[in-house]
Amino acid sequence: MAMGAAAAASTCIRSASPGLPRCRVRAQATSWSGGAEALVRSGAVKAVRPRDAAEALGAEGFRLLDVRPEWERARASVRGSVHVPLFVGDDDMGPVTLLKKWVHLGYIGLWTGQGFTKMNDRFVEDVAAAVVAGDGGSKDAKLLVACGEGLRSLIAVRMLHDDGYRNLAWLAGGFSKCADGDFADVEGESKLQYATIGGASYIFLQILLLLGVVN
Repeated sequence: MAMGAAAAASTCIRSASPGLPRCRVRAQATSWSGGAEALVRSGAVKAVRPRDAAEALGAEGFRLLDVRPEWERARASVRGSVHVPLFVGDDDMGPVTLLKKWVHLGYIGLWTGQGFTKMNDRFVEDVAAAVVAGDGGSKDAKLLVACGEGLRSLIAVRMLHDDGYRNLAWLAGGFSKCADGDFADVEGESKLQYATIGGASYIFLQILLLLGVVN
């Protein structure tokens, strides 16, 4: 993800909030994650450990917002969760992007299986369409924002908070920190905690699973 987030730093991110500029430099994502950490520390955004997620989704009434890319979600996901990817595949075939894709494949893609991505410049709008539109147009929906390891969801939390959402929670450490049973209804070919792993890493994981080194 880090490589995909850093490549094409001039890409603009659009926000649906009328009080914010319509275009932001993509490199600002790093400061967004730092800003989200401050929101968590202050209590404005609730940090939820994976083992406490069931209570948050049940008794506390949160909805799970999965911001992982499609390929991770296809491996394993929580049934009924809302899916709005923060990063999407970059289909640009220009020479500069092709060079970046080649570097990404050699250094990251072959090992992790992660495709070359760009930030979803309609992320906030897509969340509104998936969540707010079904909630009577209100941004009071209680959202537990999650990704594989916790960084992308931090960025997403900051973007949503800037856009006016005030009932946000963050899955601390992401799905990679969860254990069997933390989420009751998981679907897909992989365990939820392993869904971020792909490429050569996934092959090694399967060997370790076969040998019983990991569960």
